[in-house]
This record gives sequence, C-alpha cells and structure tokens, in this order.
Amino acid sequence: MNIKRLADSLVRKYNTRNPFEIISHLNVIVVFYPLCRVKGFYQYFQRNNIIYIDESLSDQEKLFVCAHELGHMLLHKKANAIFMDSRTQLNTTKYEIEADRFAMDLLLSDADIEEHLDFSTAQFSRLFGYNKKLIELRLKDFN
Repeated sequence: MNIKRLADSLVRKYNTRNPFEIISHLNVIVVFYPLCRVKGFYQYFQRNNIIYIDESLSDQEKLFVCAHELGHMLLHKKANAIFMDSRTQLNTTKYEIEADRFAMDLLLSDADIEEHLDFSTAQFSRLFGYNKKLIELRLKDFN
C-alpha cells in the first residue's frame, strides 16, 4: 500500500488535512482520557473504530496522535498492536513507522515543504513543530 497516496486521497476526498475532521466523516469515536504511558491508541471493538487520546497533550500533539491512530485504523485494522506489544514478543516497530509516515503525509503537504526547500531537517522540525525523525519520514515521501 502506498501510504502517501492513501493520505493524499483522504485530503482530496474531505478537503482537509485535519485528522479530527476526517475521522468525523468516517464515524470514528474519539475518547479523550488521561492515559498512562501512551499518548493514544486505536481500538476496533464491536464494529466500532475508537481512537483514544491522552487529554493532557497539547493541541499539536493531539493532532499528530489522531493522525497516527487514523493511520493504524486504515493500515493495520486487524492488528492489535497494544496486545502484541504487551503480551507477545512480536516487534510492532514496522506498524509504528507506517502510522508515523501516514500521520506526517497527512499533516504536511508537499506545498508546505516546497515553500522551504532550502531548509535543513532541523529547520523543518522547528518550523512545523515535529521531531526530526518525523520530518525525515515525511521528506522520504516528498514528490
């Protein structure tokens, strides 16, 4: 699956890069709750898509976590990553990187990047407020 193509198709379909607006069209339940040790997680329960987000996060962090969990919902619906992380020895790093890539492809457009082509990764990180590893993931998908 082409992660950037999926993110771009959602942006075109719903005319927004805001993950909260997109999930409202997809009838996803969002629960803000004080979470311990995680910023958020996705759950498919009784035919409902549910995204849990730590209520103490900043607005910027909530946007990223929502986009990240939306990525899990679309890319890994049948994978219970929390169960796999906590109860098995399976490495879920691949799923997390894919969800991070989806989130960054959704949140930052190619046009955002094109405006600042002379910027370093560190400068992009400061400008957009995401850590350098996330910016590096997004730059890999820049067309």
